[in-house]
Amino acid sequence: MKNIFKYGLTLAIIAFTLLSIQKSKSVTMYSLTVKVNQLRNSKGHIQFTLYNKDGTIPDEKYKKYYRKKIGQIKSYSAYVTFKNLPKGRYAVNILHDENEDGKIKKGWIMPIEGIGFSNFTSIGFTNRPSFKKASFYVSSNMSKRVKVIYL
Repeated sequence: MKNIFKYGLTLAIIAFTLLSIQKSKSVTMYSLTVKVNQLRNSKGHIQFTLYNKDGTIPDEKYKKYYRKKIGQIKSYSAYVTFKNLPKGRYAVNILHDENEDGKIKKGWIMPIEGIGFSNFTSIGFTNRPSFKKASFYVSSNMSKRVKVIYL
């Protein structure tokens, strides 16, 4: 009887220890709501692309992103929420995808559809976006407004 009690107590201690270790390893996750407004029209949808690594922006073909969501336009505005994000640096790219093809429609050189990046209010040859310039730190649930730029 003594051995059964000892064995049960040992198992209980091991289980408690494993649960404590697992709990201390759990990562707190956050949500990021990204909003755009003052769109020039309500055609198409808004593509919200989230990046989490240096060197991923620019990404004209949308192959280097961390997560992507589509937002529906209502009253010249749209928003999405990215959930379950670990603490870290992120950058957002917006495409007002008026023809809903998932690509940046360009004229001769410059985009015809609206684009935007977190931390940017204008874009040009001397003000090109990069992950370093567009990124911000997420360490709590937060909202970020991004300006859509029509060139």
